[in-house]
Amino acid sequence: MAVRTEEMLLNVGPQHPSTHGVFRIVIKIDGEIIQEARPVIGYLHRGTEKLAEDLSYTQIIPYTDRMDYLSGMTNNYVICHAAETLMELEIPERAEYLRVIAMELNRIASHCLWFGTFLLDLGATTPFLYSMRERETILDLFNELCGARITFNYMRVGGVKWDAPDGWIEKVKNFLPVMKEKIDEYEDFVSNNEIFLNRTKGIGKYTKEQAIDYGLSGVNLRATGVKWDLRKHQPYSIYDRFEFDVPTGQTGEVYDKFKCRMEEMRQSVRILEQAVEQFPPSGPIMAKIPRVVRVPEGEVYVGIEAPRGELGCYLVSKGKSNPWRVKFRRPSFCNLQILPELLRGENVSNLVAILGSIDIVLGEVDA
Repeated sequence: MAVRTEEMLLNVGPQHPSTHGVFRIVIKIDGEIIQEARPVIGYLHRGTEKLAEDLSYTQIIPYTDRMDYLSGMTNNYVICHAAETLMELEIPERAEYLRVIAMELNRIASHCLWFGTFLLDLGATTPFLYSMRERETILDLFNELCGARITFNYMRVGGVKWDAPDGWIEKVKNFLPVMKEKIDEYEDFVSNNEIFLNRTKGIGKYTKEQAIDYGLSGVNLRATGVKWDLRKHQPYSIYDRFEFDVPTGQTGEVYDKFKCRMEEMRQSVRILEQAVEQFPPSGPIMAKIPRVVRVPEGEVYVGIEAPRGELGCYLVSKGKSNPWRVKFRRPSFCNLQILPELLRGENVSNLVAILGSIDIVLGEVDA
């Protein structure tokens, strides 16, 4: 005799430790199988894009820190990059190197946090403590560079606000071999763990066609085998000067995303090793621009490779000191769209693993 089950609606979040912010998902389950999933977002909406219309370009920068608050440096960069592209500004060498070093350190710090919290979601406590150790070192370096650990407000249109203090580049250089060892340590923690492998292998699979149709980017796209990284394929800043590889997966499963992020950290270390070696010993950190930045009339779209995927900025200027319109392409928001598709037909116990593998930040989803 078949077991008779009854459909049930279940709210996960908005106050739930595994949703990493105020995210709610309404799931319809039949027994333990998810029939339907509906994300509910907007709890953290602050109207960043509308606020930007009444702010000067310098005033917008701290607001971008609060979108993806785990990767403030890339957010700072994208609005500056959009304005600089319209202004056709040439950025000083030293400033470009400081920007790249800051962004790649931030990428490693972001992936360290993902690794720790993802395993915490799966029930493993110890790796979180280890990954926070290296993240703390990076945040201390940022504190020395710009006086902040999370919301940096470091970039400016034309360069950066503060030069590297004496000995700072040397500290970054000394940290890199340590970080390289620790990434291997992270993988050793879990790669042969039977529980971890059962919770990640074959879970949340999707094809490269689905990834492209849903507009996924970053690790969520590369995990399906699509070799696409804006730093490599549409280089911006000075990324064309560095040798690095673009890691890919095969099936888009949770395990593939884990492997991609681990390898991406190694490639960031590789970029940083080259950047600190090539770092100019002296030079300006700001281009010669007026105190009040006025961007010429026009419109532009720029995209960069943030830790969560393609972070884009569409900027429309009327030649004034504030933008006429700003629109951000936020990778967390775009990557979240495939979640209902991935959850359909899965066991409810896999929900947290699949959601965690997408790596969303709610400040960026809701903006």
